[in-house]
Amino acid sequence: MVIGLLKEPAYETRVSLLPEHLSILQKLQLQVLVEATAGLNAFATDEQYLALGAEIKSRDDIFEQADLLLCLNPLSGEEMKKCTGKVMLGFYQVMNLKTLLPEWAASGASIFSLDMLPRTTRAQSMDVLSSQANIAGYKAVILAAELSPRYFPMFMTAAGSIPPAKVLILGAGVAGLQAIATAKRLGAVVEVFDTRPAVKEEVMSLGAKFVEVEGAADASKAGGYAVEQTEAFLQKQKARIAESVAKADIIITTAQIPGKKAPLLITDAMLDVMRNGSVVIDLAAATGGNTEHTQPDETIIYKGVRIVGNSRLPSTLPADASKLYGKNILNFLQLIITKEGQLNLNLEDDLVKGTLITHSGAIVHEQLK
Repeated sequence: MVIGLLKEPAYETRVSLLPEHLSILQKLQLQVLVEATAGLNAFATDEQYLALGAEIKSRDDIFEQADLLLCLNPLSGEEMKKCTGKVMLGFYQVMNLKTLLPEWAASGASIFSLDMLPRTTRAQSMDVLSSQANIAGYKAVILAAELSPRYFPMFMTAAGSIPPAKVLILGAGVAGLQAIATAKRLGAVVEVFDTRPAVKEEVMSLGAKFVEVEGAADASKAGGYAVEQTEAFLQKQKARIAESVAKADIIITTAQIPGKKAPLLITDAMLDVMRNGSVVIDLAAATGGNTEHTQPDETIIYKGVRIVGNSRLPSTLPADASKLYGKNILNFLQLIITKEGQLNLNLEDDLVKGTLITHSGAIVHEQLK
């Protein structure tokens, strides 16, 4: 069986596999073809892939010869036509690409999207959302510290004392928890809001204050995601968040609902009372953002407040992001490839079934049909 590693679009610095991952594929008796310069932005050279047993090929050769294609991002419509009968594996965020699914099905490819992986204990080693969100949460704080005109830690000097920065984090998922840990390491005072009371203990264990609002809808069956809330709760939530926003120097927002527009958590009225020089890092920018002014991949200045819309922060640490993502990929491949190196799509396996989007010319994922 032949695996083809494709080069990503210009905006993407990560790669699906690094040279260090190839030894496991060789044990499965797999031939690996790598598109020329595919790993360059992740600091992996063609020579490193060659030294560890891969072959460097052109993109056209890989489409022609590979049985399974690895690419983080969706292919163009023209390239999808070259994928008939092939298996594709990536991080496609299909809940935001529903209009493309009929085209994908028509291609005849079996397409797996690891962002749809069920959030179970067994799936943790393959959980690309968690591995990449961890990086996003860390980098959001580092970026905020770079942009802020103020120190994060408290300083006491002969010239006077500087109080610690006040950081508000909206959403205590994987990204939010890593943001808490990083902000605390830098010496900030951290408050955290989340609609799920179950995360309170984790938040407090990291040294942050948990902002509670009673009456949230039960999110225990949402696989770790946020859920839509009642209007009455949203009004209470808005009032409580407004109190914390008014005191914050840095806000990091992470709230998203799969398949829906990101909830609006920070209104203009809240931004109006923030100090000049305050920074908002919005990790939900790709799905609409948690503020009224968030723009994907742009920085907006609103009345002295810098609003950074960035859902691509994992790509700013491409070496480690690719290392973690590649390990996720390797763990998943062992579900669909036998020890003899043969493809085996066991659709009775909940993890295989849960990530398979199109197969045999049809959309097969229950949530997307």
